[in-house]
Amino acid sequence: MRLTVFWQRMAEHFGPGYAEMFARDHVMSELGGRTVNEALEAGWAAKEVWQVVCSVMDVPRERR
Repeated sequence: MRLTVFWQRMAEHFGPGYAEMFARDHVMSELGGRTVNEALEAGWAAKEVWQVVCSVMDVPRERR
């Protein structure tokens, strides 16, 4: 998954403003105690991060 697709899906699910805030501020143990931004910067694949977000935030299957 390309980062552009990842950010598009984040914006579609959370809304553009909240997606940025969520990615910056929400720490998830499933990402090793990192935020979305930190996980991406640490080299996690966008697809892996998106799967974690979907699982933690109960994103509907049709949006995954």
